[in-house]
Amino acid sequence: MKKINVVNGPQNASAIILGCMRMPALSVNDAEKMIQTAMSLGVNFFDNATCYTAGEAEIRFGDAFAQSGIPREDVIIQSKCGLNFERSEFDWTKENILSSVDDSLRRMRTDYLDVLLLHRPDLIFDPEEVAEAFDILEKNGKVRWFGVSNVPTLQMALLRRYVRQPLVFNQLQFSLEQSQLIDQALYLNNKTTDLSLDRDNGTLDYCRLHDITVQAWSPLQYGFFKGCFVDDPQFPELNKALGEIAEKYGVPKTAVAIAWILRHPAKMQAVAGTMNPEHLKDVCQACKVDLTHHEWYQLYLASGKYLP
Repeated sequence: MKKINVVNGPQNASAIILGCMRMPALSVNDAEKMIQTAMSLGVNFFDNATCYTAGEAEIRFGDAFAQSGIPREDVIIQSKCGLNFERSEFDWTKENILSSVDDSLRRMRTDYLDVLLLHRPDLIFDPEEVAEAFDILEKNGKVRWFGVSNVPTLQMALLRRYVRQPLVFNQLQFSLEQSQLIDQALYLNNKTTDLSLDRDNGTLDYCRLHDITVQAWSPLQYGFFKGCFVDDPQFPELNKALGEIAEKYGVPKTAVAIAWILRHPAKMQAVAGTMNPEHLKDVCQACKVDLTHHEWYQLYLASGKYLP
Protein backbone atom coordinates (compact mmCIF):
# COMPACT_ATOMS: atom_id res chain seq x y z
CA MET A 1 0.00 0.00 0.00
CA LYS A 2 1.32 3.43 -0.90
CA LYS A 3 1.42 5.77 2.08
CA ILE A 4 1.56 9.55 2.13
CA ASN A 5 2.64 12.01 4.77
CA VAL A 6 -0.01 14.70 4.53
CA VAL A 7 1.38 18.21 4.87
CA ASN A 8 0.08 19.63 8.18
CA GLY A 9 -1.93 16.44 8.62
CA PRO A 10 -1.79 12.73 9.38
CA GLN A 11 1.38 10.84 8.59
CA ASN A 12 1.64 7.40 7.06
CA ALA A 13 -1.87 7.68 5.61
CA SER A 14 -2.91 5.11 3.03
CA ALA A 15 -3.33 6.32 -0.54
CA ILE A 16 -6.59 4.35 -0.65
CA ILE A 17 -9.38 5.42 1.72
CA LEU A 18 -12.29 3.13 2.55
CA GLY A 19 -15.49 5.13 2.15
CA CYS A 20 -18.16 3.87 4.54
CA MET A 21 -21.30 5.38 2.99
CA ARG A 22 -22.66 1.94 2.01
CA MET A 23 -21.68 0.17 5.25
CA PRO A 24 -25.27 0.09 6.65
CA ALA A 25 -26.04 -2.55 3.99
CA LEU A 26 -23.73 -4.93 5.89
CA SER A 27 -24.28 -6.73 9.15
CA VAL A 28 -21.93 -5.81 11.99
CA ASN A 29 -19.96 -9.01 11.39
CA ASP A 30 -19.62 -8.33 7.66
CA ALA A 31 -18.69 -4.71 8.36
CA GLU A 32 -15.98 -5.94 10.73
CA LYS A 33 -14.71 -8.26 7.97
CA MET A 34 -14.58 -5.29 5.63
CA ILE A 35 -12.55 -3.25 8.11
CA GLN A 36 -10.21 -6.16 8.79
CA THR A 37 -9.73 -6.72 5.05
CA ALA A 38 -8.91 -3.05 4.59
CA MET A 39 -6.34 -3.12 7.36
CA SER A 40 -4.74 -6.32 5.98
CA LEU A 41 -4.31 -4.50 2.66
CA GLY A 42 -2.70 -1.50 4.34
CA VAL A 43 -5.78 0.74 4.18
CA ASN A 44 -5.75 2.63 7.49
CA PHE A 45 -7.97 5.58 6.52
CA PHE A 46 -11.77 5.40 6.93
CA ASP A 47 -14.19 8.06 5.66
CA ASN A 48 -17.69 8.70 6.95
CA ALA A 49 -20.26 11.51 7.17
CA THR A 50 -23.14 12.51 9.41
CA CYS A 51 -25.52 12.43 6.44
CA TYR A 52 -24.75 8.87 5.31
CA THR A 53 -28.04 7.06 5.92
CA ALA A 54 -28.85 9.64 8.60
CA GLY A 55 -25.95 8.53 10.76
CA GLU A 56 -26.43 4.78 10.31
CA ALA A 57 -23.10 4.46 8.47
CA GLU A 58 -21.27 5.90 11.48
CA ILE A 59 -23.14 3.59 13.84
CA ARG A 60 -22.34 0.49 11.79
CA PHE A 61 -18.69 1.48 11.50
CA GLY A 62 -18.47 2.19 15.22
CA ASP A 63 -20.01 -1.16 16.20
CA ALA A 64 -17.85 -3.09 13.74
CA PHE A 65 -14.65 -1.28 14.68
CA ALA A 66 -15.25 -1.87 18.39
CA GLN A 67 -15.78 -5.56 17.66
CA SER A 68 -12.59 -5.74 15.57
CA GLY A 69 -10.25 -5.07 18.48
CA ILE A 70 -8.02 -2.92 16.25
CA PRO A 71 -6.20 -0.28 18.34
CA ARG A 72 -7.72 3.17 17.81
CA GLU A 73 -4.29 4.71 17.21
CA ASP A 74 -3.72 2.39 14.23
CA VAL A 75 -6.42 4.03 12.11
CA ILE A 76 -7.35 7.44 10.75
CA ILE A 77 -11.06 8.12 11.15
CA GLN A 78 -12.58 10.96 9.16
CA SER A 79 -16.12 12.26 9.13
CA LYS A 80 -17.92 15.13 7.46
CA CYS A 81 -20.64 17.46 8.67
CA GLY A 82 -22.80 20.21 7.22
CA LEU A 83 -25.38 18.38 5.12
CA ASN A 84 -28.79 18.26 6.77
CA PHE A 85 -31.14 16.59 4.33
CA GLU A 86 -33.87 16.28 6.97
CA ARG A 87 -34.01 20.09 7.13
CA SER A 88 -33.22 20.55 3.42
CA GLU A 89 -30.25 22.79 4.11
CA PHE A 90 -26.48 22.89 4.40
CA ASP A 91 -25.37 24.16 7.79
CA TRP A 92 -21.90 25.35 8.82
CA THR A 93 -23.05 27.18 11.91
CA LYS A 94 -20.96 26.84 15.05
CA GLU A 95 -23.84 25.11 16.83
CA ASN A 96 -24.29 22.54 14.08
CA ILE A 97 -20.57 21.80 13.68
CA LEU A 98 -20.14 21.20 17.41
CA SER A 99 -23.26 19.09 17.81
CA SER A 100 -22.47 17.10 14.65
CA VAL A 101 -19.03 16.17 15.96
CA ASP A 102 -20.49 15.08 19.29
CA ASP A 103 -23.01 12.94 17.42
CA SER A 104 -20.28 11.40 15.26
CA LEU A 105 -18.14 10.57 18.27
CA ARG A 106 -21.08 8.94 20.02
CA ARG A 107 -22.14 6.94 16.96
CA MET A 108 -18.61 5.76 16.13
CA ARG A 109 -17.78 5.11 19.79
CA THR A 110 -14.56 7.09 19.77
CA ASP A 111 -13.17 10.00 21.77
CA TYR A 112 -11.87 11.96 18.81
CA LEU A 113 -11.93 12.33 15.04
CA ASP A 114 -8.61 12.38 13.28
CA VAL A 115 -10.16 14.51 10.53
CA LEU A 116 -13.31 16.62 10.21
CA LEU A 117 -14.39 17.91 6.80
CA LEU A 118 -17.03 20.55 6.16
CA HIS A 119 -19.34 18.92 3.63
CA ARG A 120 -20.31 21.12 0.65
CA PRO A 121 -20.61 24.89 1.06
CA ASP A 122 -23.21 26.45 3.29
CA LEU A 123 -24.20 29.39 1.08
CA ILE A 124 -24.52 31.73 4.07
CA PHE A 125 -21.66 30.45 6.24
CA ASP A 126 -19.89 32.82 8.60
CA PRO A 127 -16.14 32.04 8.54
CA GLU A 128 -15.64 33.55 11.99
CA GLU A 129 -18.24 31.15 13.39
CA VAL A 130 -16.49 28.23 11.72
CA ALA A 131 -13.19 29.41 13.21
CA GLU A 132 -14.73 29.47 16.70
CA ALA A 133 -16.06 25.93 16.27
CA PHE A 134 -12.69 24.63 15.03
CA ASP A 135 -10.88 26.23 17.98
CA ILE A 136 -13.25 24.61 20.47
CA LEU A 137 -12.96 21.19 18.83
CA GLU A 138 -9.17 21.37 18.72
CA LYS A 139 -8.90 22.65 22.31
CA ASN A 140 -11.17 19.89 23.60
CA GLY A 141 -9.21 17.22 21.72
CA LYS A 142 -12.23 16.16 19.68
CA VAL A 143 -10.69 16.81 16.24
CA ARG A 144 -7.03 16.71 15.22
CA TRP A 145 -7.15 18.00 11.63
CA PHE A 146 -9.64 19.89 9.50
CA GLY A 147 -10.61 20.21 5.87
CA VAL A 148 -13.48 20.54 3.42
CA SER A 149 -15.37 18.50 0.86
CA ASN A 150 -16.62 19.74 -2.52
CA VAL A 151 -15.60 23.31 -1.71
CA PRO A 152 -14.28 25.66 -4.44
CA THR A 153 -11.38 28.08 -4.42
CA LEU A 154 -12.77 31.31 -2.99
CA GLN A 155 -14.69 29.60 -0.20
CA MET A 156 -11.44 27.90 0.82
CA ALA A 157 -9.63 31.24 0.67
CA LEU A 158 -12.30 32.87 2.82
CA LEU A 159 -12.10 30.09 5.39
CA ARG A 160 -8.31 30.27 5.48
CA ARG A 161 -8.46 33.99 6.28
CA TYR A 162 -10.24 33.30 9.59
CA VAL A 163 -9.46 29.71 10.59
CA ARG A 164 -6.21 29.18 12.51
CA GLN A 165 -5.89 25.51 11.64
CA PRO A 166 -4.62 24.50 8.18
CA LEU A 167 -7.19 23.13 5.76
CA VAL A 168 -5.60 19.74 5.18
CA PHE A 169 -7.99 18.04 2.72
CA ASN A 170 -10.57 18.78 0.05
CA GLN A 171 -12.65 15.78 -1.03
CA LEU A 172 -13.66 16.24 -4.67
CA GLN A 173 -15.17 14.15 -7.45
CA PHE A 174 -12.46 12.90 -9.82
CA SER A 175 -12.12 9.94 -12.14
CA LEU A 176 -11.03 9.14 -15.67
CA GLU A 177 -14.55 9.93 -16.85
CA GLN A 178 -15.25 12.81 -14.44
CA SER A 179 -12.01 14.74 -14.91
CA GLN A 180 -13.27 18.32 -14.73
CA LEU A 181 -10.59 19.17 -12.16
CA ILE A 182 -7.92 19.02 -14.83
CA ASP A 183 -9.66 19.48 -18.19
CA GLN A 184 -10.04 23.24 -18.48
CA ALA A 185 -6.34 24.09 -18.56
CA LEU A 186 -5.86 21.93 -21.67
CA TYR A 187 -8.69 23.58 -23.59
CA LEU A 188 -8.13 27.19 -22.51
CA ASN A 189 -9.71 29.74 -24.89
CA ASN A 190 -11.15 26.94 -27.06
CA LYS A 191 -14.70 27.86 -28.08
CA THR A 192 -15.22 24.59 -29.94
CA THR A 193 -15.70 22.49 -26.80
CA ASP A 194 -17.41 22.71 -23.42
CA LEU A 195 -14.25 21.18 -21.95
CA SER A 196 -12.85 24.72 -22.02
CA LEU A 197 -15.38 25.86 -19.41
CA ASP A 198 -13.91 26.63 -16.00
CA ARG A 199 -16.24 24.68 -13.73
CA ASP A 200 -14.37 25.04 -10.45
CA ASN A 201 -12.20 28.19 -10.56
CA GLY A 202 -8.90 26.33 -10.46
CA THR A 203 -9.69 24.34 -7.33
CA LEU A 204 -7.02 21.68 -7.90
CA ASP A 205 -4.27 24.25 -8.52
CA TYR A 206 -5.35 26.18 -5.43
CA CYS A 207 -5.15 23.00 -3.36
CA ARG A 208 -1.67 22.26 -4.66
CA LEU A 209 -0.49 25.80 -4.00
CA HIS A 210 -1.71 25.64 -0.40
CA ASP A 211 -0.78 22.05 0.52
CA ILE A 212 -4.38 20.82 0.58
CA THR A 213 -4.50 17.11 -0.26
CA VAL A 214 -7.27 16.10 -2.66
CA GLN A 215 -9.32 13.02 -1.86
CA ALA A 216 -10.96 11.73 -5.05
CA TRP A 217 -14.46 10.40 -4.47
CA SER A 218 -16.28 8.14 -6.95
CA PRO A 219 -12.95 7.31 -8.62
CA LEU A 220 -14.57 4.63 -10.82
CA GLN A 221 -17.87 6.38 -11.52
CA TYR A 222 -19.21 8.20 -14.54
CA GLY A 223 -21.66 11.06 -14.22
CA PHE A 224 -23.12 11.77 -10.80
CA PHE A 225 -23.49 8.28 -9.26
CA LYS A 226 -24.59 6.83 -12.62
CA GLY A 227 -22.42 3.74 -12.34
CA CYS A 228 -18.95 2.31 -12.85
CA PHE A 229 -17.29 2.83 -16.24
CA VAL A 230 -15.07 -0.26 -15.91
CA ASP A 231 -16.46 -2.96 -18.24
CA ASP A 232 -19.39 -0.72 -19.18
CA PRO A 233 -20.05 -1.05 -22.95
CA GLN A 234 -20.74 2.69 -23.14
CA PHE A 235 -16.95 3.22 -22.82
CA PRO A 236 -15.34 0.85 -25.35
CA GLU A 237 -12.16 2.83 -26.03
CA LEU A 238 -11.50 3.48 -22.36
CA ASN A 239 -11.99 -0.16 -21.44
CA LYS A 240 -9.76 -1.25 -24.31
CA ALA A 241 -6.95 0.98 -23.00
CA LEU A 242 -7.55 -0.12 -19.41
CA GLY A 243 -7.40 -3.75 -20.51
CA GLU A 244 -4.14 -3.34 -22.42
CA ILE A 245 -2.39 -1.66 -19.51
CA ALA A 246 -3.91 -4.07 -16.98
CA GLU A 247 -2.52 -7.00 -18.94
CA LYS A 248 0.92 -5.38 -19.03
CA TYR A 249 1.05 -4.94 -15.25
CA GLY A 250 -0.86 -8.08 -14.31
CA VAL A 251 -3.62 -6.30 -12.40
CA PRO A 252 -7.38 -5.78 -12.85
CA LYS A 253 -8.67 -2.88 -14.95
CA THR A 254 -10.08 -1.37 -11.76
CA ALA A 255 -6.54 -1.05 -10.39
CA VAL A 256 -5.36 0.75 -13.51
CA ALA A 257 -8.19 3.29 -13.27
CA ILE A 258 -7.22 4.05 -9.67
CA ALA A 259 -3.51 4.11 -10.55
CA TRP A 260 -4.32 6.87 -13.07
CA ILE A 261 -5.49 9.06 -10.16
CA LEU A 262 -2.56 8.17 -7.92
CA ARG A 263 -0.12 8.96 -10.76
CA HIS A 264 -1.06 12.65 -10.62
CA PRO A 265 1.75 14.69 -8.99
CA ALA A 266 -0.75 16.28 -6.60
CA LYS A 267 -0.41 13.06 -4.56
CA MET A 268 -4.13 12.51 -4.26
CA GLN A 269 -5.91 9.83 -2.27
CA ALA A 270 -8.70 7.73 -3.79
CA VAL A 271 -11.88 7.00 -1.81
CA ALA A 272 -13.07 3.46 -2.53
CA GLY A 273 -16.73 3.11 -1.59
CA THR A 274 -17.00 -0.64 -2.13
CA MET A 275 -18.27 -2.95 0.60
CA ASN A 276 -17.01 -6.02 -1.28
CA PRO A 277 -13.71 -7.29 0.15
CA GLU A 278 -12.65 -8.80 -3.19
CA HIS A 279 -13.32 -5.56 -5.01
CA LEU A 280 -11.28 -3.66 -2.44
CA LYS A 281 -8.40 -6.06 -3.08
CA ASP A 282 -8.63 -5.20 -6.79
CA VAL A 283 -8.63 -1.49 -6.03
CA CYS A 284 -5.58 -1.76 -3.80
CA GLN A 285 -3.56 -3.39 -6.57
CA ALA A 286 -3.37 0.13 -7.99
CA CYS A 287 -0.49 0.66 -5.61
CA LYS A 288 1.55 -1.89 -7.56
CA VAL A 289 1.27 0.17 -10.75
CA ASP A 290 3.44 3.14 -11.65
CA LEU A 291 2.00 4.42 -14.91
CA THR A 292 4.35 6.05 -17.35
CA HIS A 293 3.73 9.55 -18.62
CA HIS A 294 2.63 8.04 -21.94
CA GLU A 295 0.25 5.55 -20.30
CA TRP A 296 -1.38 8.30 -18.25
CA TYR A 297 -2.14 10.26 -21.43
CA GLN A 298 -3.21 7.09 -23.25
CA LEU A 299 -5.92 6.58 -20.65
CA TYR A 300 -6.91 10.25 -20.55
CA LEU A 301 -7.42 10.38 -24.31
CA ALA A 302 -9.26 7.03 -24.32
CA SER A 303 -11.76 8.52 -21.86
CA GLY A 304 -13.00 10.84 -24.63
CA LYS A 305 -10.66 13.82 -24.47
CA TYR A 306 -8.38 14.96 -27.27
CA LEU A 307 -5.30 17.10 -27.67
CA PRO A 308 -6.29 20.52 -29.09
